[in-house]
Amino acid sequence: MSSLTPLDALITRFQEQTPIRASSLIVTLYGDAIEPHGGTVWLGSLIRILEPMGINERLIRTSIFRLSKEDWLSAEKVGRRSYYSLTAVGRRRFDQALKRVYSSTLPAWDGSWCMVILTQLSPAKRKSVREELEWQGFGAISPTLLACPRSDRADVNASLADQGVLDDTIVFETKPQGDVSVGALQEQVRETWSIEALSAHYGEFIQLFRPLWQALRGRDNLDPEECLLVRLLLIHEYRRLLLRDPQLPDELLPADWEGRAARQLCRNIYRQVYAPAEQWLATVMETADGPLPEAAPSFYQRFGGL
Repeated sequence: MSSLTPLDALITRFQEQTPIRASSLIVTLYGDAIEPHGGTVWLGSLIRILEPMGINERLIRTSIFRLSKEDWLSAEKVGRRSYYSLTAVGRRRFDQALKRVYSSTLPAWDGSWCMVILTQLSPAKRKSVREELEWQGFGAISPTLLACPRSDRADVNASLADQGVLDDTIVFETKPQGDVSVGALQEQVRETWSIEALSAHYGEFIQLFRPLWQALRGRDNLDPEECLLVRLLLIHEYRRLLLRDPQLPDELLPADWEGRAARQLCRNIYRQVYAPAEQWLATVMETADGPLPEAAPSFYQRFGGL
């Protein structure tokens, strides 16, 4: 039991998932906590970190093996110890999510859209490409047409190249021509991205983590291990939401969009717990060269500055 009752409730909720999403949690741990410190860590350190989550050593080893097979992680043996790092593909996948999770504000929208046409692909390949681009905020206007009002062309091209379809897809950008009906765009957004359902999920996130924020506010001498668990569960749940969220411009979202309040709550909790969590990482994590290196300067720019 921790000293934070809301944290115990969140851990119990995670443990009651069937099946336990250990692989997904490990990816979150790497992207949020390990990658800023060089990206490589001893397997034993992972086992120690995740033990309070109720994930046993056997499940962690199985999950690590699965993530390696899926090209998320790569291993290096030093003596009898195994050290794991995110692969280039795994790092890019998380970097795409990282831009969304830790950004302070979204850039102003100029009214343009990125469109990807998949008519030249087989149905199986089309499905694979669609799933990959959905990570970047694309929605399916039709079975062969994907659209996104915010996209990084380099990320799009890299994803298409990874899928081996860069030369078989058509990518172009649109520019607004005169006044565009906001009402029509908002209706299209509701049809393409299921905005009401996503807003409800953000509401659930707020209900889950608001008690934790209330328990943390104004507290001194926070337990470093508990802070790391808070941070891990917070980003794990928030990242899963953002994978469904196209990060649409405010102009296309309803006035009562729950995503705004969820982002503020996530930022507040993260800023409260990140420093003690870093202390625990330095205590527990080991690399082949010894202690974990200092965090990269970019780490402290998360959420507009920690």
